[in-house]
Amino acid sequence: MDATIKKQIESIITNHPVVLFMKGTADSPMCGFSMRAVQILEKLGTPFHDVNILLDDNLRQGLKDFGDWPTFPQLYVNQELIGGCDIMVEMAQTGELAQLLKPHTTH
Repeated sequence: MDATIKKQIESIITNHPVVLFMKGTADSPMCGFSMRAVQILEKLGTPFHDVNILLDDNLRQGLKDFGDWPTFPQLYVNQELIGGCDIMVEMAQTGELAQLLKPHTTH
């Protein structure tokens, strides 16, 4: 992995406690999985930083290598990769995601 991309990813996840690397933006998701991930975070009242991976091929590939996760969206909380949409849905259903995000939730 390119050292510059690694530093860019580390900077993003260090400066933002909840980050969603996604296709599109929170206001305009470009795939159903990214849309669902945004809906889950919004329903939980969790502010998050969104990063549109479609704007940078190097970042997109770097994220796949960085987290050893091949698909998007990718949710990071406190610098740790939580997973993609399916894992977010599963964790939301069990209440585990709400617990994890509780320190960052606005309501």
